[in-house]
Amino acid sequence: MRNAEFDKEKVLRSAMIAFMHKGYGKTSMQDLTKATGLHPGSIYCAFGNKRGLLLAALEQYRQDRGVEFERFFSDSQPVLVQLKNYLNDIVQQCLSCDASQSCLLTKALNEMAEQDEEIQEIISANLANWQQALTDKFEQAKSSGELLTQRDSDHLARYFVMGIYGLRTFAHTHPKEDVLQQLADQLYQDVCA
Repeated sequence: MRNAEFDKEKVLRSAMIAFMHKGYGKTSMQDLTKATGLHPGSIYCAFGNKRGLLLAALEQYRQDRGVEFERFFSDSQPVLVQLKNYLNDIVQQCLSCDASQSCLLTKALNEMAEQDEEIQEIISANLANWQQALTDKFEQAKSSGELLTQRDSDHLARYFVMGIYGLRTFAHTHPKEDVLQQLADQLYQDVCA
């Protein structure tokens, strides 16, 4: 049998958008074939089934978000400026009304956590890695003297992550830029105080 040839990253990013738009349960194979441009047989051959495609999409999402995160923290600006830029970008993602700007991890976690232990573990590990990356940035800001707080960097990262979850959720029912930006600014001030 001949292996299907396709751009795996492109297919996985298209599947991510489909899953973020409708959620795992409501995304049909027809939705996935339309989104990815693959025939059902190619999806089954390459990923086993819809769940296998979700697992691969979660891994691609982790990689993409890791690259995106590093992009915000790759220049010579102070860490707190980079953190603020990162948070402002999240606000813009929330305002975009574009499914590709949603958070696949939280969407899948909310939908599938109690149904699929493996997916829950993968998502939880990805979120823990993101939180650790933020902990490292807060620690770096403290070490450089930018952040003058006695609060624990782990606590700051947990609080920041919780705030981002809240922003993303709040944006679904209150998608006004000024309101979201005020909340993001307050979150930033709270962690930097």
